[in-house]
Amino acid sequence: MKTLPIAFCFAMLTAYVAAQSPATSVTPTPRLTFEVASIKRNVSGFSSIRVQPGQMVVTNRTLYSLMREAYLMHFFQMVPGPKVPSWIDSDGWDILAKVPADTPLVQEAMQFRLRSLLEDRFKLVTRREMREMPIYELVVARVDGQLGPQIRRSGDECAAWGRARQAGTTPPPMPPGGFCGTRLGGTVGTPSGTLSMKGFELSNFVRLLGELTGRLVIDKTGLSGPYDLDLQWMPNTAATPGAPQATPGDGVSLFAAMQEQLGLKLEAKRAPVEVLVIDSAERPTED
Repeated sequence: MKTLPIAFCFAMLTAYVAAQSPATSVTPTPRLTFEVASIKRNVSGFSSIRVQPGQMVVTNRTLYSLMREAYLMHFFQMVPGPKVPSWIDSDGWDILAKVPADTPLVQEAMQFRLRSLLEDRFKLVTRREMREMPIYELVVARVDGQLGPQIRRSGDECAAWGRARQAGTTPPPMPPGGFCGTRLGGTVGTPSGTLSMKGFELSNFVRLLGELTGRLVIDKTGLSGPYDLDLQWMPNTAATPGAPQATPGDGVSLFAAMQEQLGLKLEAKRAPVEVLVIDSAERPTED
């Protein structure tokens, strides 16, 4: 199973993720912070981030990856300035950051606390800019609006789970033998890519497509409400629409699989995209 580098740990805390402009949220007043935080260098190979009641536990994550968690930015929206040290994407850090035990695990609040921690302890300085970039628009492929065989509207079994996560309360048990969320499989060393989503709005799928294609993806389908979908493709085959297809038997590209299995397609466009320019950062004092 592949672990994505973007900001999906926080994204999975809720069934509703803004895909078109993930970094446009307004900083709250008063400024949200953790009560206390311990930071140490880590040189192990294991990496994780867990949000638990009363605390966030980070193991061997780089500053670069933590910024993506905090700002919910795609990798192509992160722009290092000329004075940014190279260690931000190589040095790993362990962080134990605490809030009162009864604090709701609300996604956006935890993101703001993480931003404050990076600014205070790593002396992180960033700014936002709009830059014209190539993007994709996700649209329904057929003129009659019919979708493919591998996508369908969700039932009610995941609705209560999503509402609990959104509110920061304990969710009910998962459906027997099932799951609520998104599962992404497939790497360069495995025979195929697979993506399954259950009980989530398409905005979550759209954000994943941004990671897979390396471009911001805008949802133009007009579809609302939670969906279940299953998608299978061969990685590294026909990286863009119109590119030469793989030879027979080699599997189908992501773009072709989306059209055949989901009845959706990606159309190439250009548009202003918000980017986060990283001006400076410093190694934190360990404690």
